[in-house]
Amino acid sequence: MVIRKWFSHPVIVTGIAINLFVLLLALAWSGPQHAAQLSRLLVEDGIVEWMQFLSFAMTSGLLLFAACERWQRSKFDFVVFALLGMGAVVALAAMEEISWFQRILHVQSPEFFAQNNRQAETNLHNLAIGSKGSIHKTILLKLIVLAGLTHNLVLPLLARWRPAVRSWVEKLGVYLPPLWAAVVYLVLVILSHVLTDHERKGELGEMFGAVHYMATIFSAYFLGQNYGQPAVFENPADTRRVAKLFSILMLFLLMTAWLLSAGAGAMDAVQG
Repeated sequence: MVIRKWFSHPVIVTGIAINLFVLLLALAWSGPQHAAQLSRLLVEDGIVEWMQFLSFAMTSGLLLFAACERWQRSKFDFVVFALLGMGAVVALAAMEEISWFQRILHVQSPEFFAQNNRQAETNLHNLAIGSKGSIHKTILLKLIVLAGLTHNLVLPLLARWRPAVRSWVEKLGVYLPPLWAAVVYLVLVILSHVLTDHERKGELGEMFGAVHYMATIFSAYFLGQNYGQPAVFENPADTRRVAKLFSILMLFLLMTAWLLSAGAGAMDAVQG
């Protein structure tokens, strides 16, 4: 397991910088005079939503690649099974985030989803529950908050006092993010809710989580940082190079999200 100071984690630092940049954009565009810009950031098919999709898609690919690498190097064990399962779940989250490309491809929703989906879209997380609720707001959001606090705060704190906790978590195929990175992520989420005045401000916290997990998953499974299991890259020279390359890729994803939001008609949705 490689444990380093915060400034020697370029991938995680880049993820934090991306999240901080988007939060500062949201704050700079708060107020009636910048309503269009803030909506461009948070609207359906906007910058934040596309960044969520790209981060989820990348994370899914990372998890599946890490699973295949471990399988080839040793054998199919519970860690491989867990990585494959997490990769599939994150891939599902990515596709749900953009409603399975429905809006991009201009596909009409089937009758079931038109009648039972809160946004009349072809996705599962917005299916109606009760008169006003949805699967996302009533169930998933609570589970995400509980899992996020447990994984980013409770377990890392316990692992500091009892190292066996980290070993147990890693045997389940999971990793623990560095506590300092987890605290920064949680603080940014809180600030986005407190300081941003927009009906879709929750999208910021979701994007912060997507970027945070993309960065920490790569750092753990690929670079072995704060992780006791064999990493994809074990040579120190290789880890330094690939960390820098992946940091550049993350910045490229943010630029791509910005371009996709324009191509998907985010500004048209704002003006309409």
